[in-house]
Amino acid sequence: MRVFLDANVLVTVLCNEYPRFAACARVLSLCDDPRFEVYTSPLCLAIGAHFAAKKSGEKSAKKKIAVLVDKLKITALDGHATKLAVQNKKVEDFEDGLEYYSAVASKCTCIVTYDRDDFHFAETEVLDAEEFLLKYAVRKR
Repeated sequence: MRVFLDANVLVTVLCNEYPRFAACARVLSLCDDPRFEVYTSPLCLAIGAHFAAKKSGEKSAKKKIAVLVDKLKITALDGHATKLAVQNKKVEDFEDGLEYYSAVASKCTCIVTYDRDDFHFAETEVLDAEEFLLKYAVRKR
């Protein structure tokens, strides 16, 4: 399953934001689970780096982002995704449109975010971290 992580999931982990930290960290750990391909975009990484640098400094933020880049698959943000985000009249937040169309181009079937309402236009499944873990990541015995 291909899963896309929105910036707020990354920020939660990078900045140790509770109470959501545990669920977001668990979703990120699925990079090591062969059942999942976990994606994010360069823009989400940039947003994560910005907030991590504000909290713990540039040097620490860069190290944290390097770990994510090593573990996550990265979508492309290109002219096609940009045009689709602009052309879709249902997209209210341009950044969310970019994330969505980069996820779709990478064939992601689910977006994990805490801003579900921002993806009201999505034709793919949109879940928060806890919902995603309960629905897909709990191993059935």
